[in-house]
Amino acid sequence: MPCVEAKGLRKAYGAAIALDGVDLRVEEGRILGIIGPNGAGKSTALNAMLGLTPYQGELKVLGRDPWTQRDQLMRDVCFIADVAVLPRWMRVSQALDYVAGVHPRFDRAKAEGFLDKTQIKRSSRVRELSKGMVTQLHLALIMAIDARLLVLDEPTLGLDLLYRKAFYDSLLNDYFDHSRTIIVTTHQVEEIQHILTDVMFINRGRIVLNTSMEAFEARYAEVMARPEHVAAARALGPIHERQVFGRSILLFDSVARDHLAPLGEVRTPSIADLFVAVIGAAA
Repeated sequence: MPCVEAKGLRKAYGAAIALDGVDLRVEEGRILGIIGPNGAGKSTALNAMLGLTPYQGELKVLGRDPWTQRDQLMRDVCFIADVAVLPRWMRVSQALDYVAGVHPRFDRAKAEGFLDKTQIKRSSRVRELSKGMVTQLHLALIMAIDARLLVLDEPTLGLDLLYRKAFYDSLLNDYFDHSRTIIVTTHQVEEIQHILTDVMFINRGRIVLNTSMEAFEARYAEVMARPEHVAAARALGPIHERQVFGRSILLFDSVARDHLAPLGEVRTPSIADLFVAVIGAAA
């Protein structure tokens, strides 16, 4: 049974269409990155999965209808919108009490174990903690919840590079165990590329790319063409071209690497570069 399955998922706010007939299947044990510009429908899709907004079409999350069976669904789901949302007046001990009270699958001893590896005191208020400590506290709370699905919507907004990296490294090393499923949206695409098993681009309420990372790496290639080979590279039909330090970098879809190798340096593009190529072309 897939973790998430949607068919013809649609959501409109008046005349504005947020989701326009989305079909989606997420298998259990995967880490899916949903990437899209502002207003593309990312948060609406997550809200539908979490039973926070009604929708048209078919949607099942862990085999349940999120709108009519939300109470049961939330026993197996953990949702994080932003690691900076913990109330600033709250003490660390109170945060532990709160999560223990609201989530039936919270393992307090496990959370305490994570906190024991930090400098965080149970008596400290959130406002007294550094941003890095708040991140550590939030991670301790998340990772102590035995959820089958973890949904992250721009989780590291406002954190600097070091803490964003620590967040995703902890998620991968201390939480993900190949039976849980993680769905994450972010604008910091480069930072999650190494943790994803699947990537989806959404634009104007429609999915424009949905692929595993294995297929992504097999399908797309970019070449930094030597000046004398730029014309030959263009003749192979790149989907995007950009200039870096006076050199042409051309991005190809389903062109064999042995055709590209004589033209210059060939590599797998970043998700961010492919996003610019695909979404930029649709703009």
